[in-house]
This record gives sequence, structure tokens and C-alpha cells, in this order.
Amino acid sequence: MRPALVQEQRLQLKMNQSLIQAIQLLQFSGVEMIEYIRELSKENPLIEDVNIDYEISSFKQAGSAEAPIGEINQTELTMYDQLTSQLYSINVPDNIRETVLFGIDSLDEDGYLDIDMASWAEQCDRTIDEVEEALVWIQMLEPKGIGARSLQECILLQMPGDDAFLKDLLTDHLGWVAEENITEISAHFHLSAEKTKATIKQIQSCHPKPGQLLSTKKTEYVIPEAYIYEEDGNWKISFYKWHSPTIEINDSYKHLQVDEKQAADFLKEKSNQVKWLKQAIQYRGNTLESVIEKIVEHQRMYFEHGPFMLQPLTLKEIASELGMHISTVSRAITSKYVQTKQGIIPLKFFLQSGVKQKDGQQTASFVIKQLVAELIKNEDNRKPLSDQIIKDRLQKEFDITVARRTIMKYREQLGIPSSTKRH
Repeated sequence: MRPALVQEQRLQLKMNQSLIQAIQLLQFSGVEMIEYIRELSKENPLIEDVNIDYEISSFKQAGSAEAPIGEINQTELTMYDQLTSQLYSINVPDNIRETVLFGIDSLDEDGYLDIDMASWAEQCDRTIDEVEEALVWIQMLEPKGIGARSLQECILLQMPGDDAFLKDLLTDHLGWVAEENITEISAHFHLSAEKTKATIKQIQSCHPKPGQLLSTKKTEYVIPEAYIYEEDGNWKISFYKWHSPTIEINDSYKHLQVDEKQAADFLKEKSNQVKWLKQAIQYRGNTLESVIEKIVEHQRMYFEHGPFMLQPLTLKEIASELGMHISTVSRAITSKYVQTKQGIIPLKFFLQSGVKQKDGQQTASFVIKQLVAELIKNEDNRKPLSDQIIKDRLQKEFDITVARRTIMKYREQLGIPSSTKRH
């Protein structure tokens, strides 16, 4: 076949500079955005410095006497930052990247997945198979054990190979491992004492909390985007100055006439950059305001009465009501905090999965966890409450129906041992 030149029309979706910058700024916190603008100003002489250091410093000093839970944040790369940065090296497909990022954001500080698969799928509008695939990508990250749903899975992820014996041992006989019961393990699995000792030693070398290997010690105050308060029976939102800073063009360049083409092109490029930046800041501000307003609307009972009145709410619901894409809402809440009378709270906290009740209504899983913790806290130490008794009491005292295995899962997530070990 002879080579030939052929004209072909193709329809491609390309993002312009303004949209790229808008998406980038949307996932920044207010303070991160200020730092980003200042970095740009080093190469763009038209951008005036954003002078809000005084307001930020004043906020820190005002809150320094009493720092509520959640107000302290790491200034160095957090576990989430470090895991996210690894995604570029393993080439996660674009069609599942947002789901993987949501999964990373749903890990607890020990590196365990702090959301069940059904809730994850619902929040991201994905199938169970798709979130299972996303979890596989997360579990490929370092350190090994990240993304586990249980201690057993965490250890298995760190062990070499795919040994059915190890799965059986860790799933059904973890107590023998904890007790280093060589006799029972050897007899049950028909192993020599030497093989059993070597296996136990290998298991003990695994890190039970891999997320802590990525933790940092340096801390700083988190700066919230807005303050949510009550006035005359209505809940209002007041945004801080760093939420949507004003960018001014340097006066010395406003009326500058340049004849040389290269200099003129340079100034035009930098002027366009300022224009795009202003549009991106406005887009970020409008999006975040809409999302926070919708959260306050849905979680009014929480703001009025506290954590036990938190309502189930998903990314999908907010995105649908605002006419936005789920990934836009996900970016908007990432690393964003609001100040409330309960303290400084991450926006992600207000998105809670629910447990369906007999009347069709849902109860937030967070609320059930708090009730479980409260019941155990006030139990008779001589007669610790079993998971079945807790299940029955939730039904009788709070009209909340939940499976016993769910009680067990929530109790383990809270770090509370079983009733037999709470004597």
C-alpha cells in the first residue's frame, strides 16, 4: 500500500487554561490557594501580593488558647498527600481516579479503609465491582497494608504470596497467633514447630497500623473556610477573607504602553493569567459556597442539637441537587473545614452513609457508632454488653434496627474489644 496524506476530522474535548486552573484551585484550601497565588506572583509582575497574613495570624491567636479536636493539622505532607502522590507512578486509569482518590480520603489515620464498600459505591455513584477495583489500586500503594479493611487483611497484604494456610490462620485463628500458641497451630495445620515459629515471627514483623509509617509530627492550626452560626433562629454562613481573595493588577503596569512585540506579548500573557486566575477564584468560591449551603440545609439538626442528630448525606445527593458532577463536589470538600459551635469540622464529616430502617428512613452510621460507644461506656463492668445485647438495646431504646455483625464492625472500628475481653 502506498503512503498517502489523509485529512481527517476528529472531535476532541480539550480543557482551556481557565478550566484547568479552576479545577486546580477548587481542591486547594483557602490558605493553600493564597500560597499558590504568591508563587504565581513571583513570575507574574502584574499580580499584587495578597496581604491577609494579619487576618490569618489573628485567627490562629484567637484559637490558640483552646484548640478543638480537628483543628490541628499536619504542615508536612500528610499520609493522604503521600499516597495521592504515588498514583502518578502506578498509572491509575482516568475513569476510576476520582473513585480511588475518594477511597484514599476515606482511610483512617492508621491506613485502614473507614467506609464500607456499599457506602463508597453510593457516594461515588459506582458499582461494587468498580470500588473493589479502586481498592485494589489503593492496596498497591506503599507501605504495604494500606487500604485494609481489617487487621487480618492488613497482615495478608504485607505477607508474600497468596497462601491459603495464612488466610485460614489469620481469619479464623488470629487468637492463636496473638498468644503464640505454637502447639495448637502446629497440630491444627499439621506443621512442624519450626515452621510455625517462623510463620509467627513473619506475621509479627508486619506493621499493624501502616498509615502511621506515613505520619508527620509537625503541626499547625487548620484554617477554616467559613464560620457557621445561628442568628434569629436561622443558620448563616460567614466566609473568611482568604476564602475568596481579591487580585489587583500592579498600578505601575495598568497604563504601561509597550512598543516592543516581545514585551507586549509577555504582558498580554501575564494579563491573561491574572484574568484566568480571577475566574478560577470566583468559580472556587461560588462552588464551595453552594456546597456548604447545601450541607447546612441537610444537617440543620446537627448544628442545632449536636452529633447524635447527624443525618445520612452523600456526594451523589449534593451533586444532584446542585446540578454538579460528583467529582466537582468531591474536590470542593477535600481538605476544607468550617468553624462551628462544636469546633472546627472537616466538610467530609458531614457526608455520612446511612443504615436503612424498617420505615424506609436511614440512620447515619456515625450516630450508631456513637450510641454503641455510649452504651459500652456506661455498661456494668461486671457484665459487659455483648454485641447482641447492644443490638437489642438500640432497637428497644432508640428504635434503630441494625445487624449484629454491623455492631461488631462498628465496635472494632472504634477500637473497643469484645465483651469477653472487657472484664
